Amino acid sequence: MPDNQPIKLSQYTDALIKALRSIKNRPRPDDFSQLMVSQTVSFFALVYERIRNAVEFREDHLILRAAIERILKRRLSLNPAGRGEAENLLRELLWARYFDNGSLGGEDIMKIQSIVNRYLLLRKQIVVGRNSDIQQYLNQFLLDIATCEIEETLKPASAAKHASYTFFIYQVLRRKIKIEGLTEEQKDAFFLVAIERAYGKSDKPYQRYHLFTTLYKPLSHYTEVEVAELGARLPAIFSKVDEMIASLYVDNLAKFTRKQLPPFLVLFDIFDRKLNDIENILSDKQKLWNEVDLTCREKYQALGGRIRNLAIKSFVYILATKMIFALILEYPLSLYVYGEVNMVSIAINSFFPPVLMLIILAFFRVPGEDNTRKIYQRIVEIIDANRSFETQVAFMPKKAQVRRPTLVFGFTIFYSLTFIITLSLIYEVLSFLQFNLISMLIFVFFVSVVTFFSYRIRQIVKELQLKEKEGILTPLIDFFFMPILSLGKFFSEEVARLSFFVFIFDFLIEAPFKLIFEIVEEWISFVRKRKEEII
Repeated sequence: MPDNQPIKLSQYTDALIKALRSIKNRPRPDDFSQLMVSQTVSFFALVYERIRNAVEFREDHLILRAAIERILKRRLSLNPAGRGEAENLLRELLWARYFDNGSLGGEDIMKIQSIVNRYLLLRKQIVVGRNSDIQQYLNQFLLDIATCEIEETLKPASAAKHASYTFFIYQVLRRKIKIEGLTEEQKDAFFLVAIERAYGKSDKPYQRYHLFTTLYKPLSHYTEVEVAELGARLPAIFSKVDEMIASLYVDNLAKFTRKQLPPFLVLFDIFDRKLNDIENILSDKQKLWNEVDLTCREKYQALGGRIRNLAIKSFVYILATKMIFALILEYPLSLYVYGEVNMVSIAINSFFPPVLMLIILAFFRVPGEDNTRKIYQRIVEIIDANRSFETQVAFMPKKAQVRRPTLVFGFTIFYSLTFIITLSLIYEVLSFLQFNLISMLIFVFFVSVVTFFSYRIRQIVKELQLKEKEGILTPLIDFFFMPILSLGKFFSEEVARLSFFVFIFDFLIEAPFKLIFEIVEEWISFVRKRKEEII
């Protein structure tokens, strides 16, 4: 049990409390300027949006920005000048219920239109006249930071809270890291990107945006004169930002940060629920233990729901892709090349991957009370004014030291052989089941993708695990699963780059659907006005 000695809060903890209490929610627009959309249209738009988001496997907190990008791309392709597109964008977000009906208004339209105008102005200045590859790169970078700024402008409280928590992690951990050959300023910049990746789970657009705005400022904050001066330097700035994001330093710092996160996640949850009484809770060890114990147990229980939701999303994504493969590739190609179709192989390819996912997920175990006590002790160290735990510094060399290069070379060869052994075993089993080569390739594709998705879901369990215990059979399991896991990562990244499904939804389906929604919306608005005139 915790002792009765009170905790003196550190300056970083006090600063976090003040920062969180200063955050204000965005005011609701007045009745005259608020945007209202038809609930009938909204229902169908919401259904479509859920189906559309299932096509791309994406974390929940990244869906809104992706939707903003998708809508903006489509609308600007039809209206390159961008006039009035802020209101159209906000209406589509209201249709899909990313925001409550009536929660956006005239002031939001002006702010978002300003960001769109800055984006179009910069795109004209730095993109035009370059070769196609550079044009695509610069335009995508600009679009990334513009859409991130739009989301944070529409959700300022969430953005401010995320920034406060990120800065707190940075302040607490920054002195626990030393990197050979880097100045403190360079290390701090890399560390901020690492926190964004590990804690924020940000994709590349948000990593770009937050690093860019840390070094400079958001697009809407620049005047037209400043935009003209900045424009010539932006290509070099963008390249530098991407170099920092892709740096090996960031990878290593992200791994370090990820191991430190469980106590921060529990602490931030307590802040969210008990901010009004947070000083009393954090200063009293018994009260703090009670809150940590309750929060951990709730989070452990919620893990099951999160795993189920992600498993369902993964299953829908895999099933939709599998149907496309079966209809377009496996059945007709087998019939054309071999003159026959093995229905057993199609059945196995259809049902084995989801069954495999269920089997893998069945072995997941949530942490227990021992983990909770470790998290509690670490939270005390984090919030306490006594910084003695900071004396343990993680030193990272500029380049990884290679010990016993001959042995490392031998291990590399041996690891490469695991691919051959694993794939050979799969080939022998599938040959026994009379799979043809096409069905074999599709089997390997889906089993590897399922394994990779299951591994990603498993990382959710590890989010709250301060120290992971390795099972006795883990090395043996890794021996056979690592090749499949590596293939799954490769296939997932390559499939995500295919624009076929995206093109079908965004232009062949979404564009006409949204046009119909606009017409119906205008008709409902017209009828409502006529009705008001009669009354």
